[in-house]
Amino acid sequence: MTGNELREVMRRSPAPVAVVTGIDDREEFGLTVGSLVSLSLDPPLVGVSIGKDSARHEPMRNAGAFAVSILSERQAALAQHFARSGVPPLALWVDVATRPGKHGPLLEGALAWLECRTWAEYDAGDHTLFLGEVVSTELGATGRGLAYRDSTYHPA
Repeated sequence: MTGNELREVMRRSPAPVAVVTGIDDREEFGLTVGSLVSLSLDPPLVGVSIGKDSARHEPMRNAGAFAVSILSERQAALAQHFARSGVPPLALWVDVATRPGKHGPLLEGALAWLECRTWAEYDAGDHTLFLGEVVSTELGATGRGLAYRDSTYHPA
């Protein structure tokens, strides 16, 4: 069993797409994830998995909190933008409509937003699983969400 075989299988099932943002002592960061999952209602916890080789991994660890923008079907370009690696932190935010959040920038036009304090982090092989205690939520635009399946974005 290889990681590529697992990736091939998992790509057959749609995953909701979100952008996780945060602020550490050096930068505002953001990255696209397909791993956002609700874990607990009491306390309210969500989880997100970030690759250890990601340039956003250490800023996520250092921030101690993060924000999540759950993307709409109209935001595939934003998902692709924040999925790119090697983009300098300042260039990441050029022409991206945001508003301030308590724990990171919130992307305008999203279906919903979560603000989270990092509750725990767990080693998960080549990733770290970050658990966030949801401290606030906000509903945004109505409509269909964005999903990732077969290496492309789709309305969901």
